[in-house]
Amino acid sequence: MTTLDIAAVGGATPRTRRGATGDAWLAPAGILASVALWWLATDVVFAGRPLVSQFSPRLAVGGLVDLARSGVLLDAASASLFRLVAGLLIAAVAGLAIGLASGWSSRIDRATRAVQLFLRMISPLSWAPVAIIAFGVGTPPVVALVAAAAVWPIASAAADGVRGVHPGHLRVARSLGATTPEVIRRVVLPAIRPRVLAGVRLAIGIGWVVLVPAEMLGVTSGLGYQILNAKDQLAYPHITALIVVIGTIGFAIDVTARWLFATRRQRRDEGVRP
Repeated sequence: MTTLDIAAVGGATPRTRRGATGDAWLAPAGILASVALWWLATDVVFAGRPLVSQFSPRLAVGGLVDLARSGVLLDAASASLFRLVAGLLIAAVAGLAIGLASGWSSRIDRATRAVQLFLRMISPLSWAPVAIIAFGVGTPPVVALVAAAAVWPIASAAADGVRGVHPGHLRVARSLGATTPEVIRRVVLPAIRPRVLAGVRLAIGIGWVVLVPAEMLGVTSGLGYQILNAKDQLAYPHITALIVVIGTIGFAIDVTARWLFATRRQRRDEGVRP
């Protein structure tokens, strides 16, 4: 076997490694091109419209500096991240329980499939009045809305993972005298881990998208509230700065989740994939 064959078996060829390294400039170039188009739209194409020019990247930088100096940005981001994590924890526990039950028992799956599909098709923000009535005003209803949005990707991933467990592995465990809880703990949970983690990563993105508008409903902190507050004060550069911060934090969360949930080999090969 040649060196090239060995490298291919290992998951990446030397040519792939060189290609990934040589293309490292593409991501920064794409960001710079997007900012240039943003500037072109607000400062050149629609320069005659004063309201549009307020969303210029040039003014957004000043708005970002103002928010950072006042301490508002750090407080808002901290509050939003806390609500996201709390909602995801609730969604992970509930989604894993629902997915295990649906995937393990065909009767439970048939009995609950229509209800789950019905609930999954409802926009999480539709539950906002119900959440406020049930939990009052403040952080609890926001956490509940995030959980309502994030629970279904985790439940679906867990159920599909349980159904995909090799029947032979289950028969071997039972033949060795394992009880149902032991089979679930020793066989099923390790087998469905990759799918569940993929579902959690998807849930993180959905939860973050739902969180910002949910924070516009009766709370006095968080990134969503700050956007609403900036709108009331006609501080449009602050709105643009907050939008940039929300996108940046969301990007960082997804990259971090992808790295945390990846296997050791995936982490090693991440930089060499075309």
